[in-house]
Amino acid sequence: MTYDFDTVVDRRGTWCIQWDGVADRFGVDGLLPFTISDMDFTSPPEVLDALQQRVAHGVFGYTDWRHDDFLSAVGHWFSSRYDTAIDTGRLVYGPSVLNQLSQLLRMWSEPGDGIVVHTPTYDGFLKAISGLGRELRGVPAGDMAALERQLARPDSTVLVLCSPHNPTGRVWTEAELTETARLAAAYGVAVVSDEIHADFVHRDFVAPGQRHLPWNRFGTGRWALITSATKAFNFPALSGSYGIIGDPDDHAAFLRRMQTGEGLASPAVLSLTAHIAAYRRGGPWLDALGSYVAGNLRMVAERLAAAFPQLGWEPPQAGYLAWIDLRALGIDDAELQRELIEREKVAIMPGTTYGCEGFVRLNVGCPRAKAEHGVDALIRALRRLE
Repeated sequence: MTYDFDTVVDRRGTWCIQWDGVADRFGVDGLLPFTISDMDFTSPPEVLDALQQRVAHGVFGYTDWRHDDFLSAVGHWFSSRYDTAIDTGRLVYGPSVLNQLSQLLRMWSEPGDGIVVHTPTYDGFLKAISGLGRELRGVPAGDMAALERQLARPDSTVLVLCSPHNPTGRVWTEAELTETARLAAAYGVAVVSDEIHADFVHRDFVAPGQRHLPWNRFGTGRWALITSATKAFNFPALSGSYGIIGDPDDHAAFLRRMQTGEGLASPAVLSLTAHIAAYRRGGPWLDALGSYVAGNLRMVAERLAAAFPQLGWEPPQAGYLAWIDLRALGIDDAELQRELIEREKVAIMPGTTYGCEGFVRLNVGCPRAKAEHGVDALIRALRRLE
């Protein structure tokens, strides 16, 4: 099947955070947004067909996720996509990846404990960790010595691993994951691996033979892998996520917490429907979309190289978020945002959202024409500020 990613879908007036909620973050309405990590593409036709059939049934009673249709679909995805077998008996379910993270932090840490993350850091992690009264301990992505120093602190209890990493799009190597697992085990630190961006690894932008490797290949002791199809197949508004918890007692404790204390025993049936359809029939759509997004990222790289070769920007290894280091230009972050908002009428996430000055994060999960508009607006603003 040929898929259309060029057609623009009008998302205004759909209660969409990226489009209708832009003023909440940028203070101005009507900006063209390149912001939070959802895409401007319709979900796969295979998913839409499954949803329409389920809606036509007309009854939406309490639902169970612990059935073979869902469990086997997840198992099939890991086997076919990552050449990794999983124990579906260790699966858990939650309304979102961040909800699962919060529950695991409550289980495996106490207020005041240190939670180790790689920097720059997805802002959802920042909010979850600080909101629970834990101390965020950042280490530069790829700095193993700094990682060991933080894990070695007696009150560091959890490492939150983002794999692939958001916002940089870094795909961790097998050697890095092996060493991370060794250090976590050596210091008795639990690992929660958020792998929601795993389905978007770009083969053209990683080293030969490099690919995403799920954490269940490496985890020992106390660990969890949390993820969802909502990111790659673009249905986050349906909610829904799942995880794999290694230790049987921790698995049972998580299920009890969700079913009793949190009252979340029944998932959204349309989310289950979408997950099953995506994992069973959505692979060709995702492959086509990955090629299209890689083209967007190449376009960004070409235009930045022509305008500012000193940046040396290269596309991320995974995802549709262009994390752009502008420090070589010496541009003030606040002045750049003023130019983008007031003159270019675009919303592009500042790096300060993720704890880094001198960067921007440009979402190019959109039709090519919109992506071109975004990078051209950024280039014009930068040129005026040089």
